Amino acid sequence: MFYQPPYTITSKILTQVSNIVELLSDLKHTTGLLNTPKLRKKNRVKSITGTLQIEGNSFTEEKVTSVINGARVLGTVREVAEVEGAIEAYDFLEQYRYNEEQDLLLAHKKMMGKLLNNAGAYRHTNVGIGGEDGVTHVAPPPNMVQPLMGELFSWLKETDEHLLIVSCIFHYEFEFIHPFSDGNGRVGRLWQSVILTQYKNIFAQIPIESVVRENQVEYYDALEASGSVGESTPFIEFMLDMILKTLKKLEEENQRVGIKVGEKVGINLTENQKEIIGYMMENPKISAKKLSELVGISSRKIEENIRKLKEEKIIERVGSNRGGYWKLKKY
Repeated sequence: MFYQPPYTITSKILTQVSNIVELLSDLKHTTGLLNTPKLRKKNRVKSITGTLQIEGNSFTEEKVTSVINGARVLGTVREVAEVEGAIEAYDFLEQYRYNEEQDLLLAHKKMMGKLLNNAGAYRHTNVGIGGEDGVTHVAPPPNMVQPLMGELFSWLKETDEHLLIVSCIFHYEFEFIHPFSDGNGRVGRLWQSVILTQYKNIFAQIPIESVVRENQVEYYDALEASGSVGESTPFIEFMLDMILKTLKKLEEENQRVGIKVGEKVGINLTENQKEIIGYMMENPKISAKKLSELVGISSRKIEENIRKLKEEKIIERVGSNRGGYWKLKKY
């Protein structure tokens, strides 16, 4: 019998999971113009900025973007190192194997490699987690870290629980064990996103960390509440609520973009047409073949949609097919 983390599936959790699944289904058909490299990068910046600000880093989204772009920014050596580490760790997000312990150690090495000599290795000292009233949680002793993490990953491999719930349980159990000398919060939040991405790839582009940052006090309260009752249930409910809030924000942004484009061009666009226009806005020289790959429909369907958009005088081709570019006439 493998290790079983303590938690209770409440009616609230079941409702939250149902609502998230429904929202994900809606988003699948309304991604539209948000599914562009530029906006995916924007959401990644939100994730990195949010998770670092929770730990006290003062960098804004603009400054994090500057670091990504290779520009020089004002900040302490530590803050810059934190940003660079987070960028490296998140850039690998879709390549981590969610249930492999060695990949989590790799994530910690990427995240904290410029800050710790023992990045990528579990701690060998005692740690306590502080709050306003002093130490609020004494983590298990260092000799227990390896076996506890081994049990946690064994559970992760074996559990048949819904991955939405699994991601929250793992996040809490990870923070309870506090396996590293530093960077536990950052890696715990990253790994929840890794598990969620295993469930649905769209989570690689969803900045849950940014919404957690907006609810930082409640985040720590939920961790403490779970510690008090001896199971992760309060934290599961909290994090599922954060996922819901993030998805609702994304849905609202999708709707705003769709309405904006529709109003500008004076026509009701299909979701495929919105997405095609979005990629053309991002890369005016994009080919029909590349559009087919990104939108996920055949080249013939891409050509049909482009022809309709040209007939409605929404787009036009400037220059030759080989060397020209797309221009949106009404946007």
